[in-house]
Amino acid sequence: MLDILAIAAHPGEVERTCGGTLLKMAAAGHSTGIIDLTDGGMGTHGTPEQNVEQSVEAGRILGVSHRENLRFPDGRLENSMPARMTLAQRIRDLAPRTVILPYWQSPHPDHSQASVLAAEACFLAGLSRLDQYTEVCRVERILYACGLSHATPTLVTDISTDFEARMDALKMYAAQFTGDLGESLTVRARYYGQMIGVEFGEPYVVKGVIRADDITVLTVV
Repeated sequence: MLDILAIAAHPGEVERTCGGTLLKMAAAGHSTGIIDLTDGGMGTHGTPEQNVEQSVEAGRILGVSHRENLRFPDGRLENSMPARMTLAQRIRDLAPRTVILPYWQSPHPDHSQASVLAAEACFLAGLSRLDQYTEVCRVERILYACGLSHATPTLVTDISTDFEARMDALKMYAAQFTGDLGESLTVRARYYGQMIGVEFGEPYVVKGVIRADDITVLTVV
């Protein structure tokens, strides 16, 4: 059973968008996990087998207690009922309280499909009559990782002490980590860190209203 589950379309995306947050949460004693929906087989760099093998090594660096790849078709990801049911069953099995999904607007169709597919799978996982063999899992909160978009974040996490390890995890994808990727991600993380007065940050969007019982403990920058 997990406290936090991150779901992404391809191996390597969690590392780029919310890897620092997963590191931070694991260090704080929370159980974390990742589900990659496809093996990235349609990508320019690397083979599907390499992508999956490297994701396992990257997951170890991130400190996750679970990582799996559902091997949905890359480049042709669809929000179909079979896909939703498969993912809903895995969510029930892992029973996360918090789920991190890709931001729902993206030029890559797999990313936007993954966002909607996973959100609907979270809903299905909470239906008591979905099936008689698995326990209901009602996800308490969904965060949308928006580090690769231009969305205005609802909240930003401080990953200053975890940024280098996040980059080490991403470097496990040797074929993907080319060109100016490292510099680009560093610039983005610094930009979001500046929003909250720290060195590096990771941005998220939350749908709905965030409840605050004690306004004196809110950190507003």
